[in-house]
Amino acid sequence: MNEDDFLSQLNILKQCRRYGVSLWQCPQFLFLIMGIIIIITSVLFYLIGTHYFAEPEQVVIVVLILSVFLFILSFTITRSFERLAEASRMKSEFINIVSHQLRSPLTNIKWTFEILSSEDFDVPESKEEEYFVNVKENIARMVELIDDLLIVSRIEQGKLPVQKREFDFAELVKEQVLRYKVFAEASHIRLSFNVEEGFPKVFADPSLLKLVIENLIDNAIRYTSGEGSVAIFAGRRDSKSIIFSVKDSGVGIPLKEQRYIFQKFFRAENALKQRTKGSGLGLYVCKTIIEKSGGKIWFESEEGKGTTFFATLPVK
Repeated sequence: MNEDDFLSQLNILKQCRRYGVSLWQCPQFLFLIMGIIIIITSVLFYLIGTHYFAEPEQVVIVVLILSVFLFILSFTITRSFERLAEASRMKSEFINIVSHQLRSPLTNIKWTFEILSSEDFDVPESKEEEYFVNVKENIARMVELIDDLLIVSRIEQGKLPVQKREFDFAELVKEQVLRYKVFAEASHIRLSFNVEEGFPKVFADPSLLKLVIENLIDNAIRYTSGEGSVAIFAGRRDSKSIIFSVKDSGVGIPLKEQRYIFQKFFRAENALKQRTKGSGLGLYVCKTIIEKSGGKIWFESEEGKGTTFFATLPVK
C-alpha cells in the first residue's frame, strides 16, 4: 500500500461517502470504535487483574492474550462489514451503469422506429438505410454490454472456460489491428503494429486473448483525441514468456485514480469527460483473462500524455 492509499484509508468520512453509508454503518468507523473499546477493556482488565494476581507479569500476559483475541475478532467483523458495504456499492454502480448504458441505445431505437412508422414523418428513401444502420449499431452496443456482463458473471462464479493451446499470437493481433484500422483512420489516429523477428507461439486460449486485444486497442483509440497515435508491440520477454504492449498518446489516467483502474465498473473522471461509451468492465475482464492464462498485466500512464498497457504470456 502506498502513502496515498494509507492516507485514504485513514480518511473515515471519505470512505463512508465511497460506500454510500452513514457514519455508524461505515466499516472504518466501526473498526475505530472497536479499537477504543479494546483499549478501554484492556486497561480495566489490567487494573482489576492486579488485585487478583500476585505476579504483574501474569496480568500482562493475560491482558495481551485478551487484546489480541479482541483485535482479531474486531478485524474479522469489520472486514465482513467492509465486504458487505463494498458489495452494496458495487450493486448500486452496476445498476447505474447498466441502466445508463442500456437506456441510450434503447431510446435511439425507440425514436428511430417511431419516426419510420409514424404517418406524421415523411422519411426519404435515401435516409431509411441510415436509420436502419443506426438501429443496428445500437443493438450491437447492447449485445456488447450483455456479453461483458456474462463474462464477468462467469468469472465471479469461477466458470470461465479456458481452453489453452499453442497458436500464433502475432497473427491474432494483426487481424485485430486490420479490423480497427478503419476506426482509427476515421478518428485521425495512426495505428501501427510492430512484431519482433522470431516471435514464438503462445500457449493460451486464443478466443479469450482476442477479447483482451480488442479491449486494449479499442480503449487506446477511444481515449486518444486529435491526431494522435496508437502503437502496438509484441516481442519476446525471456525464454519462457512474451510481452505485448499497447501505447497511446491519449488523455492518460490521473495518478490518484490509477489504483482503481482494474476494478469492475470503474472509469476515470477524465475518461467520463470524453463521453465515450463503456461499462468499466473491459480492463477487469482483461486482467482476469491474462492472469488465468498464466501472465501478468500492468500499465504506465501520465495524465495528458498517454497510457501504455503491458501484458506477458507464457510460451509453451
